[in-house]
Amino acid sequence: MLAISPSNAVLIAAISGRSLAAAARRAGLRPLVADLFNDADTLALADRAVKLSGSLATGIDGTQLIESLKALAGADKPLVILGSGFERDPDMIEAISRAFRLAGNSAETVRLVKDPAKLADICAELRIPHPDIRFDRPDDPDQWVLKSAGAAGGSHVQRASTHALDMGRYYQRFVRGTNLSALFLANGETAITLGFSRQWVSPSRSSPYRYGGAVRLRHYRRDNADQIKAWLSALTRRTGLVGLCSADFITHGATQHLIEINPRPGATLDIFDTPEAPLIVEHLRASMGHAVARPSYRGSAAAAIAYTNADIGAFPHIDWPDLTADHQIAGTALKAGDPVCTVFATAGSARAAMKAVKERVDQIAANWRRDFP
Repeated sequence: MLAISPSNAVLIAAISGRSLAAAARRAGLRPLVADLFNDADTLALADRAVKLSGSLATGIDGTQLIESLKALAGADKPLVILGSGFERDPDMIEAISRAFRLAGNSAETVRLVKDPAKLADICAELRIPHPDIRFDRPDDPDQWVLKSAGAAGGSHVQRASTHALDMGRYYQRFVRGTNLSALFLANGETAITLGFSRQWVSPSRSSPYRYGGAVRLRHYRRDNADQIKAWLSALTRRTGLVGLCSADFITHGATQHLIEINPRPGATLDIFDTPEAPLIVEHLRASMGHAVARPSYRGSAAAAIAYTNADIGAFPHIDWPDLTADHQIAGTALKAGDPVCTVFATAGSARAAMKAVKERVDQIAANWRRDFP
């Protein structure tokens, strides 16, 4: 085990810290968690926790962030692991790195890979296929989507034909094909691909590309995988990426377009992390420049988000079944489109795991859909 802190504590900050807290526990670490939800699962996993200010729509409020993290850290001297919520404001990463030891990407690296214009230029320099971007309205908006720089989760992606360009948003040309996500470990010089997953959307009226879930693939074409590995290593050398990251692609046959880089542990951590090969340890090793190990996997795993499709004044009490997490607390008021829980499934193949997790979402959702259309 690496020398994390005298108390083996790690401080996790994210919009939602549950999956990172669970991964830390599997690695034998003590998670201290700061996030927007402090749901029941997170509180059960964390040694200590604090609820940050902010929202899913506006992100994490940085006003009192450092003070909140210092209070949470207490006498411990933990490394800090950042999840989602900081890419849209790298200045917050800079402030955290001045106050704590950061295990992950620097603000400079995040600015390079999450600024749409900079990433487009880097991809052109490295000859990595990447959809065109622009900051003025195209003549053919049906062929473009509108995205927010630094955002995550898919809810920010809109059809360009139905929405106007606002501050902090840009156009990206729509690319037809199948989505693919590559999970990788970077050490600033090279990247080790850990595996591939496919994601799907759970569209709502206001969010046609809202994240629905992901399934870990058992196999992916060797030649395509080798090409992605070479691209990710080139991007790592060019931008200084470190730690556990992911890259999203659109694939069509042998053609692969890089859509974006996520410079931190992301939504697929749940389906790749195992007690036998705890990825938080590898994330810390890679962030500190140590050698890392590539885990092996059997079968497939899937995770999906269950949402509510209507406002709920007081969420009902539910006896949550196994293979669920991120549970809403009874009595909580929810708005239509809010996430209710995460559901998991495993199977021998990706197709079977994906089918099983979607069926489980439908079964569990019956607990809160009975009184709503």
